[in-house]
Amino acid sequence: MTVHEIRTRQGDSKRGDASDGAVLAEAVGGRLSRVDGPAKITGAAKYAVEQQLEGLSHAVLVESTIAAGKVRSIDTAAAESAQGVLLVLTPDNVLRLNTATDWLGTPPPDAPYCPLARDITFSGQHVAAVVAESFEQAVAAAALVKISYDETPAIVDLDDPKAGDGIPVDTMTKEWGDAQAAFAAAPVRICAAYNTPREYQAPMEPHGLIAHWQGDRLTVWEPSQWLDGMARTYAEWFGVPFDNVRLVSPYIGGGFGSKAFAYGYGAVAAMAAKMLGRPVKLAVTRPQTFTAYGGRAATRQTVALGADAEGRIQSIVHRGVNETSVDGMWVEPLGSVTSIMYQTPNFSSRQNVVRVNTVVPGALRAPGENPSAFGIESAIDELAYEVGIDPLEIRLRNYAEQDPEAKKQWSTRQLREAFAVGAEAFGWSKRPREPRSMRDGNQLIGWGVAAGTYPVRRAYGEAMVRILADGSVEVESSSIDMGQGTYTILAQTAAETLGVPAENVVVKLGDSRYARAGVTGGSRLAGVMTGAVHKAATAALDQLVGLAISDPNSPFHALQANTLVVANGRIKSPRGDGPEVSIAELLGSVGRSHIEAMGDTTPANWTAEDRYKNNTTITMALPHTEGDYSRHSWCAHFIEVRVDEDFGTVRVSRVVSALDSGRLYNPKLAESQWKGGIIMGIGQALLEEGIVDRRHGRIVNNNLADYLIATNADIPDIEVISVGIPDLHSSVLGGKGVGELGIVGVAPAIANAVFHATGKRVRDLPITLEKLI
Repeated sequence: MTVHEIRTRQGDSKRGDASDGAVLAEAVGGRLSRVDGPAKITGAAKYAVEQQLEGLSHAVLVESTIAAGKVRSIDTAAAESAQGVLLVLTPDNVLRLNTATDWLGTPPPDAPYCPLARDITFSGQHVAAVVAESFEQAVAAAALVKISYDETPAIVDLDDPKAGDGIPVDTMTKEWGDAQAAFAAAPVRICAAYNTPREYQAPMEPHGLIAHWQGDRLTVWEPSQWLDGMARTYAEWFGVPFDNVRLVSPYIGGGFGSKAFAYGYGAVAAMAAKMLGRPVKLAVTRPQTFTAYGGRAATRQTVALGADAEGRIQSIVHRGVNETSVDGMWVEPLGSVTSIMYQTPNFSSRQNVVRVNTVVPGALRAPGENPSAFGIESAIDELAYEVGIDPLEIRLRNYAEQDPEAKKQWSTRQLREAFAVGAEAFGWSKRPREPRSMRDGNQLIGWGVAAGTYPVRRAYGEAMVRILADGSVEVESSSIDMGQGTYTILAQTAAETLGVPAENVVVKLGDSRYARAGVTGGSRLAGVMTGAVHKAATAALDQLVGLAISDPNSPFHALQANTLVVANGRIKSPRGDGPEVSIAELLGSVGRSHIEAMGDTTPANWTAEDRYKNNTTITMALPHTEGDYSRHSWCAHFIEVRVDEDFGTVRVSRVVSALDSGRLYNPKLAESQWKGGIIMGIGQALLEEGIVDRRHGRIVNNNLADYLIATNADIPDIEVISVGIPDLHSSVLGGKGVGELGIVGVAPAIANAVFHATGKRVRDLPITLEKLI
């Protein structure tokens, strides 16, 4: 397989605007277009499951058709005798695998792991798999597998009478003051329940992999947000050394949190490949993407706000619950935004989880913060109307000057600025207070506002930078690019640090053989990896200048210089005296084929075990409140909706969002990420909902025709404005999280706008016409 690499290309924009004036597009802060764009739009990009291997076979999963019970028998005779079938896997003939460590580093139990189930806990669970010479043969044979069950009653969702109140999650409890008493004594009280349904990531590229064993070494081509973490899981499953597993993820067609872990279907494919002694490809079908891993859990929150007559909050009492699976645990942290967005002397937040017959839920863009913001940002809007204050003014009146929970100063918090700039650009001052006071013919018009936040999740990573004999530069890291622009910003970082054109930088990502990196999730990758590349490039530059000064064969040796300047790929004296040569000419003169340096952001006293844990779990990540500061990104969304008075249909007609993500490494790419989050927020507010057949516990809209996500026709022009300033408490180069932030607060801003348009408060997402008529 050829090494996947991206060489930067000049975009149409040579220069971009920055706070300190115009900067070259190639430098950090410039608006260089995504360098992986040409490969994607021309079809040259080869994704993980598109690899062509000799002897490739194909696996297809067989899923349970009940939500609870046991497999009584599996008849595989017809499937095994079907044309082209190589293997039929069931719980009876699988290899014995080990249970792997989870992403938190929890030691696994001394018990086997079987990716095919006999005890059924949700509809769509993997029960068997068929491997054949061709995909079509595998599909046909899978239909011949006959499974009988002993079915038992299932708990289908949070509304099921059998669900109960759930299990308390003690770690989610946050309390200070006496919130209950303060609420009871408050002159103004608001208490309401806010619900969000199951939601799914629905990436354009479905999940899948190709697994290939060569002796005791396993190579897996799989779309991955965390190559080293997934490699660790495969290694532990099969009991081989970590270094014996190679993960390759050249491109990723969307993940949104769903592609950070190795799942059961991956174990099935790798197991089949080992048993057959040939590579196996398993591509998860679109319906299976709704059950092969988990989307966002359904949530239910009650938010009680007690305030004085001027709308100043005296108490917040928050109670939340999210669904989890019968045999797994997922906590959607519903108090995460509730506890920090507004100042209050009294606070109480508690959370339960309810076990239902579903796949274990998982991370979906801004897990926790997203539904948490829906509750608190809807509730404070209700409080504004109760006390007769503008919804923007009440947010400013309760502005938290420091982290109310951690009792620490913000590293930076440009939320006031976001409110001011966003309101000015939107024209908020023209908004009439009363609902149903704006219309255009039969369309009711409403304006809503909401705030959002996401913590700065800091971690560590490493990168290799090489200066080659021809003057070009290579950057290597096992981090990935799933569309957020990693190739581009790392090229810009190396180019700026080394003084070379960005078009001379080749970035190599998506291979676990490269310098190690942690998970791409939680908006941490850009801050971590720009820091690592900057350090590696600085070390390589120091070597280059040192050679130029000290090597007897260098043209600068007789200059007696203490330092040299490298710019545009050329080396010269800062005084302008002496020679000027290219990097390639210097390396040729001193007889060097390359210079290379490893850069990492890890503490100097870390052991090899610490580094392994950092790359394969999240146990070494720094809390966002570590030290003297509380670190977060912030945003304010101003949204206009139009509601058809006759039919109750809702359309978002205008969006202005102001966001604080610190320093932007590439504004063009950051703006794209923000807009992507806002678009997902529009889908969440108006369209997305996993619908369960209550008779059988099945997801009935498990396809992209029936699971509604926003399309171009649903999205208006979106204006995004950066109000951030560099935050060196959050990252080496001053950036904060971008990708997760944009979605937080969009849904409540839309719900608040719908109330302003119609006078009807919708507290259950999505906002559909039957809830308005």
